[in-house]
Amino acid sequence: MVTLPWVKVASSQETLQINPSELTPAYPAAAPPTGASESPDGRIEEVDYRVHALQPDFTGNLWVGSWRGLSRINPNTGKILARVSLPNIAIGALTQDKVGRLWVGTYEGLKRVDLRTSEITAQNLFLPSKRVLSLLTDKRGYIWAGTDNGLALVSPDQGLIMTTLKNLPGVSANAMTLDADGQLWVGTLDGLVRVNTKNAFILKTINNLPGGTVQALAISPQGLIWAGMPNNLLVINPKNGMVLRSVTPLRGKNVTSVRFARDGSVWVGTNNGLMRLNPNTGKLLDQVAGLPSSRVLALAPDTGNKLWIGTSEGLAWLMPNMPKAKEHLAFGRQVK
Repeated sequence: MVTLPWVKVASSQETLQINPSELTPAYPAAAPPTGASESPDGRIEEVDYRVHALQPDFTGNLWVGSWRGLSRINPNTGKILARVSLPNIAIGALTQDKVGRLWVGTYEGLKRVDLRTSEITAQNLFLPSKRVLSLLTDKRGYIWAGTDNGLALVSPDQGLIMTTLKNLPGVSANAMTLDADGQLWVGTLDGLVRVNTKNAFILKTINNLPGGTVQALAISPQGLIWAGMPNNLLVINPKNGMVLRSVTPLRGKNVTSVRFARDGSVWVGTNNGLMRLNPNTGKLLDQVAGLPSSRVLALAPDTGNKLWIGTSEGLAWLMPNMPKAKEHLAFGRQVK
């Protein structure tokens, strides 16, 4: 049963050697476009095809969150199984809670989807900001919603906001991950913040990182933090907050997404392409061609025996030993 403040909705290993002064953050501070936009040649483009969030669910299917709406696909076949009506809403993040409900972070608040009916069952607008940039389910099953004005901790069963962290150092909760102790790490405009998931108290702040802004986060199988920056990819020891190294192939690149694959390799999406690395040596293993756009926004490895890739121009997929990625035509400009 949903209680206030929820609202019912009708069905529908190198040493880092970088001069911080040489790095200039490039975080897009402006809000996303809400309507038609004009292209360089003067044409009016009504639709934005970016795919900003990918979430495998417990049934083995994949949820695709784009600026055109929310879809559930079979990752083995690519078939679209369901669409959830979200008119004119940009989706920025997805997560699934312990009992299988899907949480959708949009630029107009937080929504919950019943997977049995693929319908929005509730929505919450009482966040530090309506613009949700990141979502995470912690080990206790609670939902963390990161906005451009702080964090909110949400009870998934009652739909109540338990607490907020509005004075987050660095303000904007761009990305989140959990460490081996179950504590929350948040990437902000000013570095990293470690938050106690039980009470939302700040445990540690790391604000001296080269480039400042952290916009992508992942924890390696060894428990190290991989932090994507506008100019860099850093490996950080969560125990002491020390930067262990800068990953050489990513120096000077705008890192937008980081995900570890089942085989131990790491996929890194940037504003100018996608690559796979050996996380121990930093060696470049693959550079992916054939993407709808070189601007990579989201990654879902090992889903339907594929890597799924969200870009600024739609969705693509890659299987082992394929020479290049293939576009899912239902999410690109070919299909309106």
